Amino acid sequence: MAYQDLRDFLARLERAGELKRVSAEVDVDLEITEITDRVSKAGGPALLFERPRSASDGVSYALPLLINLLGTRRRVELALEVGSLEDVARRIEDLLDMQPPEGFFDKVKLLPRLSELGSFFPKNVRSGPVKEVIERENFSLARLPVMKCWPQDGGRFITFPLVITRSPKNGRRNVGCYRMQVYDERTTGMHWQVHKGGAEHFRWLAREGKSRRMDVAVALGADPVTMLSGVLPLPQDLDEFLFAGFLRQDPVELVKCETVDLEVPAHAEIVLEGYVDLDDIRPEGPFGDHTGYYSLQDKFPAFHLTCISRRRDPIYVSTVVGRPPMEDYWMGYAVERLFLPLMRKQMPEVVDVHMPAEGVFHNLLIVSIRKSYPGHARKVMHAIWGMPGAMFTKCLVVVDHDVNVHDSGEVAWKALNHIDPERDIQFTLGPVDQLEHASRLPNFGSKMGVDATRKWPSEGFTRPWPDEIVMDPEVRKKVDALWPGLGLKLSAD
Repeated sequence: MAYQDLRDFLARLERAGELKRVSAEVDVDLEITEITDRVSKAGGPALLFERPRSASDGVSYALPLLINLLGTRRRVELALEVGSLEDVARRIEDLLDMQPPEGFFDKVKLLPRLSELGSFFPKNVRSGPVKEVIERENFSLARLPVMKCWPQDGGRFITFPLVITRSPKNGRRNVGCYRMQVYDERTTGMHWQVHKGGAEHFRWLAREGKSRRMDVAVALGADPVTMLSGVLPLPQDLDEFLFAGFLRQDPVELVKCETVDLEVPAHAEIVLEGYVDLDDIRPEGPFGDHTGYYSLQDKFPAFHLTCISRRRDPIYVSTVVGRPPMEDYWMGYAVERLFLPLMRKQMPEVVDVHMPAEGVFHNLLIVSIRKSYPGHARKVMHAIWGMPGAMFTKCLVVVDHDVNVHDSGEVAWKALNHIDPERDIQFTLGPVDQLEHASRLPNFGSKMGVDATRKWPSEGFTRPWPDEIVMDPEVRKKVDALWPGLGLKLSAD
């Protein structure tokens, strides 16, 4: 049975020794970030700050602050209720491998699978815990323990929101995770980058011309899979709540908002309702980002709050990003594992992929392939740059099928031994991540592909390719037998 809400998951983490309650008073301005950064980089637990405060405002908050929720591989796997992320990848692979039934008996065999898929659609309910308190007046964001994460941040930011919008074009829902700078008690920024679903909905609002405003709802805290689904780079118009249902093996229950025409998770902790307006675009930032650098001030829509609904005793969920690895790396690792089957479906030659933490998702992707013809590595490069979830990849390294892409030492050794730089490095121009600060223009710049595969005569390589040095297996067995009596203690033993 899937976790019904955030509290179910916290109880599971506590039983597993993966949650630490912090009873000391800690400041939301910078102090919680410094503590979380140290814990996160050490692979430590999720943190529940029971007494967050603001020294500058003289406020002690009634709400506890939860952070580093998905900050290790184990907690991501606990969230998905699997022993390994590969288990979920196999389920996705099975789904992608479903073939159209050809005859009557094939159709009958497929019915249980179709019924199973149908059971994952979001389920609308009349009410839920998030409706325990409804604040239509006298509401204020100042009651939330919103963090200022880094010294040069432009203010305090809501960092783990599920931002829900509906397309003015076709009415389809999008759920994204876009930071929100708090301007005052009822207004925030809405940092949806130009390539994101929410930004596309906002552009369609401008094109349609029927209204200057667009409804927005923001869920803060939900069951962990629904929260994770808001981060996943899903194909356009695939409902994140539907995909969350598939991952949870149980539908997400949704409830109608009070002041906007949207549905939100019924078991959320807090929901902010409001709108964005084409006529209200404001400066937002700077913000200490997942690249390890500040994203600089830019202009984004302002979000105007119209209502808050919440539990009686809500938990405020936050995250902090900065120099990797931090919590967002593990969410990115889940993306890597879960979307490998989709990449393999489009490119069967792909064996494995890896996004090292230092690459901050878009800066480096390593791909191993089973090479079948001349120029195969370059075909894979262009195919990846053409995929919505991977089009921002700045550096793409393609290696042979027998290279472990998760071993950075092996990748560097093989790649540097295999390339002739002038021959094997390719440059191209295209869209880049909006947070990319080194590109020649915002959102547009160059990418680099490295063909680090062994070169073939059919690719113009006519010299002999040397064998890799490997010890004789029989000698290794003899030394294994001799080893205990040699008195040689290695650190790895």
